Amino acid sequence: CTHSSCQQVSSCLAAGHTGYLMEGCRVCRSRVGRVAITYVLMCLIYSSFQVDFWHPDSITQIKPQTRVDFRVEADNSFDVENILEQNGMEYEVLIDNVQALLDTQFDSNIRSTGHSYNKYNNWEMIAAWTADMAAQNPDLVSRSVIGNTFEGRPMYLLKVGKSGHNKKAIFIDCGFHAREWISPAFCQWFVKEAVETYGKDELMTRLLTNLDFFVLPVLNIDGYVYTWTKNRMWRKTRSKHAGSSCIGTDPNRNFDAAWCTVGASKRPCDDTYCGSAPESEKETKALADFIRKHLSTIKAYLTIHSYSQMLLFPYSYTYDQAKNSNELTKKQGCLTRSLPVPPNCNYRELVNTVYSEDIKNNTTHQAKKEGKNFIGS
Repeated sequence: CTHSSCQQVSSCLAAGHTGYLMEGCRVCRSRVGRVAITYVLMCLIYSSFQVDFWHPDSITQIKPQTRVDFRVEADNSFDVENILEQNGMEYEVLIDNVQALLDTQFDSNIRSTGHSYNKYNNWEMIAAWTADMAAQNPDLVSRSVIGNTFEGRPMYLLKVGKSGHNKKAIFIDCGFHAREWISPAFCQWFVKEAVETYGKDELMTRLLTNLDFFVLPVLNIDGYVYTWTKNRMWRKTRSKHAGSSCIGTDPNRNFDAAWCTVGASKRPCDDTYCGSAPESEKETKALADFIRKHLSTIKAYLTIHSYSQMLLFPYSYTYDQAKNSNELTKKQGCLTRSLPVPPNCNYRELVNTVYSEDIKNNTTHQAKKEGKNFIGS
């Protein structure tokens, strides 16, 4: 990243969009080579720069010999560059202009035609889609509401599978972090593939005949709506906190499992804020209540995230292995070998990723605490 490529560029509003956009904002990558560099990166946060960590997603998770990806505001690019150069830290620009990429996600011409599996859909379209899927596939899909969000939106859950007695289930959720749009897109695509290939594909037919799939297309609905209307990079929920003007909680760090420990923040303004108490968020409480209610039925739990190519399983808050660690490791091998991925885009080992980088994922902990197999992406 040279001086010219990291120059100050004023942020502005792009025509046709509402809210703060990121003209000139960049995503840079650096590799932490020695312990001292860790403090340089911390300085980027505590010196009031608006540095948004993408990998890892918390300042406390930065360790020696790791890769660090971060987004920097256009107005701060020059100062951030100076700090990095003064400390002898090499880095590269991954995304030269974040807004240019975001603009491609708001294609109004294609979006005006309604819900599409080839473009990102806003919440209104996803909500209508859940109703359509249930109405058009009554023998395979039913819709229910497991709770309401902080702003009062219903949390729709789809149950996918043929009717049957005493069927076991797999739970899949998407959209924990509002800005991770590819996550809800996956849940929609999965339901589409399930209903379209039932009766045609032998494996899918067998799965839906013998199992039910509970699919929560978007958990953090309020935050997801906010990314469409105000701030594309919003991550948390939209709840309010007593004594603070800062909004939202990281739902993935709000469960009653090693709550608010390593990788989580107690500061309401931080993206990794754990909330005032375990399950303080209406969204996480509704999800946890549903899982507890269906403990005898749910045998596996999948939660879909971005960014990075990783498959994770418990535990990430301790070096102790799960009781069924060998089973989960075998599943990991099967999954990584079967995933069709582009060249140079490989999924990493679960155990090495979780333990060596101390990645914090409270959904992992909660599901395992309840006795369920868990694999998260």
